[in-house]
Amino acid sequence: MSTLRVASYNTRDLLDDRAAAARVVRAVDPDVLCLQEVPRRLLATTRVAGLAAECGLYWPGRHRGSGGTTIFTSLRVQVTGAAHRRLPVATPRRTRGYAVSTVVRPGHRPLVVASVHLSLDPAERVRHVAQVLAALPTFAPVLLAGDLNEGPDGDAWRLVESRLTRVSPGEPTFPARRPSRLIDAVFASPSVLVLPHRPVDLDEADVLAGSDHRPVWVDVEPEPL
Repeated sequence: MSTLRVASYNTRDLLDDRAAAARVVRAVDPDVLCLQEVPRRLLATTRVAGLAAECGLYWPGRHRGSGGTTIFTSLRVQVTGAAHRRLPVATPRRTRGYAVSTVVRPGHRPLVVASVHLSLDPAERVRHVAQVLAALPTFAPVLLAGDLNEGPDGDAWRLVESRLTRVSPGEPTFPARRPSRLIDAVFASPSVLVLPHRPVDLDEADVLAGSDHRPVWVDVEPEPL
């Protein structure tokens, strides 16, 4: 099967129940998991690697400078490139960055996937989106996923949609309990074939225990070579 599932999940620095978060991820069963708010400082590598192992996913490591973003992948895809990049912020704001991976389903064109977690400052969000979009290739299928910290009426969100289209469901994602805001989403370039959304029967207790965000995901069909 060539279908590829791309998911996004803000894990709130693993301050909640990591085992519950891992069960949520395993239920979604992504091929590519874009993460936000993974630990960045004390014992960060050990904690993120532990989450990847509990999710049954591969992590390339070395996420310093990414502002707490990273990408896990399953063994169903090949990773031909992975990077974590820093975005400039004004002191003393939280560090920001993004992760990007190029993934391949054998026999198909590569997909470039980026994980972002935008600033709490509206102007900074717009600047960061512009930088991320400028760094992403225009010649390859692209998926961008993450926590934008604003909804579809925000300037940064609209800037993303000047090039990409939101392809994840439109239901609110935050807070996990009684969500009222859509701030987590997956966007795709026009060349990406997005399949009809397939719901997953998630354990609500795990969703509430694992994070203050709900995960989002899409299924895409990579283009054959």
